[in-house]
Amino acid sequence: MLEAIVGMLKSIFFFAGTVLKKNGFPPQLTKAEEDALIARLAEGDAEARGKLIEHNLRLVAHIARKYVSPARSMDDLISIGTVGLIKAVDTFDAEKCRSVAGYASRCIENELLMYMRSEKKRRGEISLEDAIGSDRDGNEITLADVLAGDDAPLIDSVIDSSNARLLREAVARLLSEQERRVVILRYGLTDGRPLAQREVGKLLGISRSYVSRIEKRALIKLNAALSGML
Repeated sequence: MLEAIVGMLKSIFFFAGTVLKKNGFPPQLTKAEEDALIARLAEGDAEARGKLIEHNLRLVAHIARKYVSPARSMDDLISIGTVGLIKAVDTFDAEKCRSVAGYASRCIENELLMYMRSEKKRRGEISLEDAIGSDRDGNEITLADVLAGDDAPLIDSVIDSSNARLLREAVARLLSEQERRVVILRYGLTDGRPLAQREVGKLLGISRSYVSRIEKRALIKLNAALSGML
């Protein structure tokens, strides 16, 4: 599970260092440019993979825009849709699909729909932060307190993974307390359950837009430190 998270974060760090520093998305590729990158992708070219993802982010925004609502921000939806785009590029088969965009559209849409289904399910769940009583000293007790055991968090159970160790150390060393909490909650680094920006904001007592700014700042920091290491 954590290896998959690390791999996804590696891609997100890459885009944090490119797209987030720019104001907008890269232009769409021409057919000749796309074909050349697809050929390089088939040979395992990481740079070609990055360019195919980066130049299709506009497609993610176009599809995500359909699902924006008071409960779903554009930033959240683009983040989720980008996961679908990354999966599309990683599984693209030129012999079965005519274009990356056509194949990616379905993957992006599926990722967004899965997110919304899980979102509906979460609405019916009790939050681990809900108070269920108090101890003899009058301190509030939450479900998280009751369910907490002696097991180390998931991120500590894979200490043999160099990628996981680098990520953990970078998050602890480079980020402020607030940035660290936002990244851990947003990407499910301890429990494998990523939260939407709105949910993170509610837990931390800050606005969704402020969570977005903190997240982008943290990703840019991590991207600068981890480029070429993960």
